[in-house]
Amino acid sequence: MSEEVKKKKKYVPNPNSAKYKLGKIVEKHYKEAIEAKANGEKIGWCASNFPEEICQTLGIKVVYPENQAAAIAARGAGEKLCNIAEADGYSNDICAYARISLAYAKIESAPEQDMPQPDFMLCCNNICNVMIKWYENIAKEKNIPLIMIDIPFNPDKEVSKEQIAYVKGQFLEAIKQLEEISGKKWNENKFKEIMKISNRTSKAWLEATSYCAYKPSPLNGFDLLNHMAVAVCARGTVEAAEAFEVLCKEYKENVKEHKSTFRVEEKYRIMFEGIAVWPHLRVTSSGLKDRGMNMVATVYADAFGLLYDDLDGLIRCYCGVPNSVCLESARDTRIDVAKRTHAEGLLVHTNRSCKLWSGFMPEMSRQVAKACDIPLTSFDGDQADPRNFSEAQYETRVEGLAEVIDSRKGDC
Repeated sequence: MSEEVKKKKKYVPNPNSAKYKLGKIVEKHYKEAIEAKANGEKIGWCASNFPEEICQTLGIKVVYPENQAAAIAARGAGEKLCNIAEADGYSNDICAYARISLAYAKIESAPEQDMPQPDFMLCCNNICNVMIKWYENIAKEKNIPLIMIDIPFNPDKEVSKEQIAYVKGQFLEAIKQLEEISGKKWNENKFKEIMKISNRTSKAWLEATSYCAYKPSPLNGFDLLNHMAVAVCARGTVEAAEAFEVLCKEYKENVKEHKSTFRVEEKYRIMFEGIAVWPHLRVTSSGLKDRGMNMVATVYADAFGLLYDDLDGLIRCYCGVPNSVCLESARDTRIDVAKRTHAEGLLVHTNRSCKLWSGFMPEMSRQVAKACDIPLTSFDGDQADPRNFSEAQYETRVEGLAEVIDSRKGDC
């Protein structure tokens, strides 16, 4: 076959592959929400760490502004929507996800990723307090209800019985409010079934991320950032569980066949700390791959794998997501991940959008690097605003990290 014919040959995706199945789940997620809205159903905008199991049980369609903002940013329109929000008086120092979402609520359409306008907002402050005002503002501007679950910051390593009781009361109240808004009734048996499915999905997702521990890894760690959206929006569905199980099967076969989705020789294994730089995903990914540097550890992807036995266990999980725990707990989790995956260096994204995450990162990453005896570097960026990232700085920092790892290997 000539080179010209090869170029013209159309790529045909494999419908049995995990990548294809996961992509279709996200596509279906938005399509069904748009159709439900057109049919007169009430649609919600939902925070990524609001209990997805509640909406799934009630059969209420919700969409996730964080997912949408990431998609819009990755497809090149982050700056455009940030400018719209800033023209309305929102500071460019506010989270870019929030600015994109506030802009989208105003213009109501974006070809990069459309989703239906909300009839209610679902917020949970286990992510950050910016989210409270972001969702509150949209609820006020749209004159729609806001359902809020308050999960206090936990200064201890364990979640207390008192905290579980406090949050459980809010879970139950949120269910009542959603019944009134949607006209749908709660079914306890269905809730138990949804929890089982959610656990099945989470178990498969966490197994998939665990394959990074193999040397060399059977996957490019950046794959996890792309697949993670399904763990957010469809965790309580059988389709998601099955797709992640296929993903596990593929990674297991890669291990046996000594293959990997990381298409170059794996020379370095690093832990990547923080949210992806969605507007510059290709640059950040290539900057690592070109040096044979594979991301084998991140807590960001694992954060959406929740395992529990009952309602109390579910609440305990939502009380333990990364941004709601103390430095000591966050540090120990990262040390465990870094050691388990044999990470040789730590690359920290100092994310201008995420003040909470980045605020305590210098001290925590210092402690992680010391405990794991690995070199550390950081770069400035933003999860959705492309203006807050320097490719030159990123390249310099990554190159420096590779050189330090090399020198340490030479000393061994």
